[in-house]
Amino acid sequence: MRHKRSMSVHATLIAAALCCAALASAAVKADGPTLPNNDGADGVLRVCADPNNMPLSNNKGEGYENRIASQMASDFGYKLEYTYFPQRMGFVRHTLREKEEGSDRFRCDLIIGVPKGYDLTSTTQPYLRSTYAMVFQKRPEFASINTPDDLLKLPPEQLHKLRFGIFSQTPAVDWLLSHDLIDQAVSYRVQSGDPQEYPGQMIEQDLRAGKVDVVFLWGPIAGYFAKRSGDTVRLVPFPAGPGIRFDYTISMGVRYGEKAWKDKVDQWIGANHDKIDSILTSYQVPLLKPVDVPAPKAGDASP
Repeated sequence: MRHKRSMSVHATLIAAALCCAALASAAVKADGPTLPNNDGADGVLRVCADPNNMPLSNNKGEGYENRIASQMASDFGYKLEYTYFPQRMGFVRHTLREKEEGSDRFRCDLIIGVPKGYDLTSTTQPYLRSTYAMVFQKRPEFASINTPDDLLKLPPEQLHKLRFGIFSQTPAVDWLLSHDLIDQAVSYRVQSGDPQEYPGQMIEQDLRAGKVDVVFLWGPIAGYFAKRSGDTVRLVPFPAGPGIRFDYTISMGVRYGEKAWKDKVDQWIGANHDKIDSILTSYQVPLLKPVDVPAPKAGDASP
C-alpha cells in the first residue's frame, strides 16, 4: 500500500465514528463542573466551524453546514456568528469548550456536524444519513460499473492494474482488504498539518492527473467534488447492508450538561428535516432514509 501526503477529511469528528477511533475523554463528559445552559438570551447563534472544509463549511459561508446554521439562526430570530478552527485533533477543545479570554462565555455553542454518538460532545438527533462512494473518471472500460461489485467484475488483468485512492482508517480499507486489492491502494492520512488541504483534492487533483484510478470518499464530499468535476467523472455509492458498514448518521454537537439548549436544537431539527434535506441535496449529498433517532445518551441531562 502506497502512501500520499496527509489531508483533512471531516476532521477527526467524522473519523471518530466512521473509523471507530476512540477519542473519548472524561474531561468532556458531565462529570466536571456544571456548564451554563445556552438559552439564547443575547439572540446570537454561535457556531464552531472549519474555515476550509467544503462542502461542509468555509469562512465565506458557502458550505451546507453554513446554510443549515443560517436557516436555524433565521428561524430562531438570532444573529449568526462563527468561531473558525481547522477540524482536526483539538477542534472541540479550542472551540466548543474554550472560553473567551477574560470571560465566562464559551467561544461557540454548536457544532453543526458530528457523528451520532460522538464522545466529545452531547449529540442531537441525527439530521443526515449518507454513505461512502467511489468516484472514477468516465472511461470506456468503466462503462459497466453501476455498483461497487461491478468493479470486481472487470477482467482480472484490468482490475489488478488499478490504483485506489483511500483515506486510512475508513471502510474502504476493509473493502479492499476483503477483495485482496489493498496492495493497489494509495493511502491518504485522515489528518493533515496543512489547513489549506482538503479531501476533495483526491478528486480534483490526483484523479484528474491520473495518479489514482478510483477514489473512495465519504458521500457528501464525493458528491460535491464529483459535481464540480462536471461530466468527466461518475459517482457510485455503496449501499447500506450487512457486512462492512459504509452508511453513517450525522448529528449536531453541544456541550454536555446543557439540556435546555440541546432540546431547543433537537426540536428545530425535528421540525425542519425538509429544509435540511433541500440544502443537502443542493450539494449533491447522497442521502439515505430513514434518518434514525438515537436514544438519549448518559450525561445529556443537566445535573
